[in-house]
Amino acid sequence: MSDVLELVEARLRTSLGEPDARAAVTFLGTDRIEVLRFADDGVVRYATLGMSAQPMADPTAVLADPLRGPRAELVLSVRGGRADTDKVLRPLAVLAASPQVEGVVVAPGASLDVGEPLWPGAAFTSVLVAEPGGLIEDLELDEPMEPVRFLPLLPMTPNEAAWKRVHGAEALRERWLRHGTDLRDPLRGGVPLD
Repeated sequence: MSDVLELVEARLRTSLGEPDARAAVTFLGTDRIEVLRFADDGVVRYATLGMSAQPMADPTAVLADPLRGPRAELVLSVRGGRADTDKVLRPLAVLAASPQVEGVVVAPGASLDVGEPLWPGAAFTSVLVAEPGGLIEDLELDEPMEPVRFLPLLPMTPNEAAWKRVHGAEALRERWLRHGTDLRDPLRGGVPLD
């Protein structure tokens, strides 16, 4: 599966440029997850590399198919220089390892929670998985493998995450849009929820 990761890294470089830093994390019983950092015009993007090495398996399946199933990598974009966001590397690796560790299928609309601030002083402990295809196009793989999707992550405050559980992802996105929320601001407060 290293071929898949080589193709994924090439797609990231084509879309985002050369990474200016990378870190690797290995959790017991999982494949290595790397996080690459790309800085461009005041925006810092963190992209995982390793989550797509294996397809995500339905947790109810008796045997995981080694070829078929959704594949993804995670991408987080924040405004640079406003907070120590480089500390997000480990939480991102934890989220990217969750399909292997917890048997979850990460898809748009899902909430992922790390149970602690994403970086020091962050108001966010979780993220909303957004629709792919805007920043980085899906990476087509040879049949029968499904394409690798690059899923944007939108940081959520605990109140936003709780509100989303009740009202749904689309309602939260509409509320953010209506209030002109800068989702890349690492210091932003929660959107009004009343």
